[in-house]
Formats: sequence, structure tokens, C-alpha cells
Amino acid sequence: MRLAVIPARGGSKRIPRKNIKAFCGRPMIAWSIEAALNSGCFERVIVSTDDLEIAEVAKAWGAEVPFLRPSELADDYTGTIPVISHSIEWCLQRKLEVEAVCCIYATAPFVSAVDICRGYHALTSNPCDYSFSVTSYAFPIQRAIRITSNERVEMFDPKYFNARSQDLEEAFHDAGQFYWGRVTAWLANKQIFTPNSVPIVLPRHRVQDIDTPEDWDRAEWLFKTMQATES
Repeated sequence: MRLAVIPARGGSKRIPRKNIKAFCGRPMIAWSIEAALNSGCFERVIVSTDDLEIAEVAKAWGAEVPFLRPSELADDYTGTIPVISHSIEWCLQRKLEVEAVCCIYATAPFVSAVDICRGYHALTSNPCDYSFSVTSYAFPIQRAIRITSNERVEMFDPKYFNARSQDLEEAFHDAGQFYWGRVTAWLANKQIFTPNSVPIVLPRHRVQDIDTPEDWDRAEWLFKTMQATES
């Protein structure tokens, strides 16, 4: 069985009820559920939540919520891997064979069914533990600066001050959309950002962290623009 797990706890602080807040006409989590279902990759799409309201919304949009996540896995400090491992263990305890598992974030409205399929193909066609979405930085990270305690600036690495942008190595970061992994990797708590992972590169315009109200407004603007362009 190929399993999708969408983590969606109820304790969002910066944007209250973020997982089910209306985003472009739907609860935010609905976009992730729809992408998972439309990908055709999964026998089951499960939402892992500690929140009854989120559970009801998830089920209304076609996902399963066969359990409520225990409170010790729903605080501000629990990482993604233990949450996915908990869902896998729930399946294994019920004698359900699990082949591969994809974590899809609930606040990733730009995630696409096509990219989820690309991730599955990368996982199964390579000797790796994970495949996950990444995108490139818009500015060379080698020329990053910090603001000091006395309100001045300094470079993280001054040797790159005179370097031309085109001569610097391109850098990438986690796109925060999906993470395919082998069952053995999730259960062994193997880290994702290692040479044992395959990147699925996404264009920058389809990647947006949504952690603040400003992020939310920008994401909606981008999403509506993309929809208008495609229609």
C-alpha cells in the first residue's frame, strides 16, 4: 500500500486555525487532500490531527481520519518524522502492508498531483531513502549579510564580496510541500536532508511558505494569478 499522510495539528499560533482557514475559496487543507487524491499514487490518504474540527473538514474533502493523534505528538516541538512514523505504526499494528509513504503538508496549496507522482518515480527508481520538493534561492546565499547587535551589517562570508553572481554555485532549499520516504527510513528516524535523498526541483513561483498573515496574502495573490493565467 502507498500511503499519504497529511499532518494537521490544531495549535497553529501565528495564523490561528491555519489548516482549515479559507484559502481561495476552500479550507487550506483541502488543496493538499485534492492533490493527493488526484495523483492516483495512494491507496489511502490519511490526515493526522489532534483536532476534531480539522478531522471533520478533512473527511468532508475526501481524506480519512482513522485516529486522533496523541497529544505528545501534537505540541510545538514535535517534528515531522515522528508524526509520520506514528501513522505507519498504526497501519502496521492492523496488519496493513505499507510500501511507501508520502508526507504532504496541509498548508501547501501549490502542491500538484504531477509533482507528487514525480516524487514517487524518483523514490522507486533510485537507491535512496527519500525524495522531496526543493526550489532555488532567488539570491546567492554566499553573499548573505547579517544585521549586528549595534545595527550595522557584516557578511556571513566576506570572501565573496567581489564575486560575480553568475560565478557562485546555485543553492536550494526545502519547498515544504511533500516528502516521499521508504517505510524503513521513516521508522528508523533517518534524516531527510542528506545524500540519501533525491530532490524534486520546483519553480520558485510555485513555492510559498505560509507562516505569517503577510505570507498568506502573498500566497493568495500568487495562487489567484496562476489560476487566471491557466484558465
